[in-house]
Amino acid sequence: MSEVQSETKNTTPEVQASSPNKLQNLLSDWRVRVGLMGTAIAGLALGLFFLVFFWQHSVAEMGMKSWSSHANATPIECMIKDTNSDGYVSCSAMLHDEVVPLECGASIFNMGCRVNYGAAAAPQVRSGNRNNLQRGL
Repeated sequence: MSEVQSETKNTTPEVQASSPNKLQNLLSDWRVRVGLMGTAIAGLALGLFFLVFFWQHSVAEMGMKSWSSHANATPIECMIKDTNSDGYVSCSAMLHDEVVPLECGASIFNMGCRVNYGAAAAPQVRSGNRNNLQRGL
């Protein structure tokens, strides 16, 4: 009986290299590879969508910050998109305790802002020149 006990004590269990083999076996499965590629493509498409969607906002915000630094104003916020397709995004800034409505370019080729007076009345034209033109003078 002592001989059997000594024989079992001298045998060592085999050690398996589990990490590299399991990873190789996992990546050798076509379903896992297709899933990883699909996830990468979906992530790339989602990133591209967000870049295109927020592009106008990002460009307008850069223009608003530039305008605000030159005018010693505090930038507030810009809208997300150009809603009326005129190439400008509506923004606002605080200048001398008043909110200034701005229209900032939505294209990288048209960076910068202009003050948006909205539906304010146009300035008066000198009436003297207008009357002289009507009389033929």
